[in-house]
Amino acid sequence: LVLALALALGASLGAAFPHDALKKSCSLSKYQFLEPHELKAVRKMTEQFGSIMGLSDRKCSIRLFRRKWKPVELSLPDRVMLVEAELDLAIAMLRLPADPSFAETRQRPLAFLTQAREDLRGCVAAEAPSHQPSGKLRHWLQKLQMAKETETASCLEATAILHLFQVLEDLRCAAHQEKCT
Repeated sequence: LVLALALALGASLGAAFPHDALKKSCSLSKYQFLEPHELKAVRKMTEQFGSIMGLSDRKCSIRLFRRKWKPVELSLPDRVMLVEAELDLAIAMLRLPADPSFAETRQRPLAFLTQAREDLRGCVAAEAPSHQPSGKLRHWLQKLQMAKETETASCLEATAILHLFQVLEDLRCAAHQEKCT
């Protein structure tokens, strides 16, 4: 009787909580079309940052976002890895100490980007946990690591913030299961 009851309970719980629901899934479809209020918050932040940024920061010569290739040329796992690295940089830079008014303006974009990164990490773990990046992506990741080691924080911050719309476009591209345009 106890065994029959345990089997019945197990079957009903299995139906209530499908096995697929327990497994972390990869769904980036919500990033294919970004919400206007999120885009507006990012635009406001980048404009405010651009207006308060000093002239010395404009001399920053990091060319991380000037690539000879486009994310659409990468495989889906490479696109996801690229955007995860871009988001890591942007989030780290947005967490730097800042003027109080800018600190307030960046809170919404920071929360949005942090959520996107967590969703991407779920995809990397679920879809391609042992994926090795292509040569293009591997070279870019090395360039990013070198910049983190050699460039000033203000230069990295300016690069990350002023290229946030490119990061968002790369996120949109990574959200497409097929090639994006």
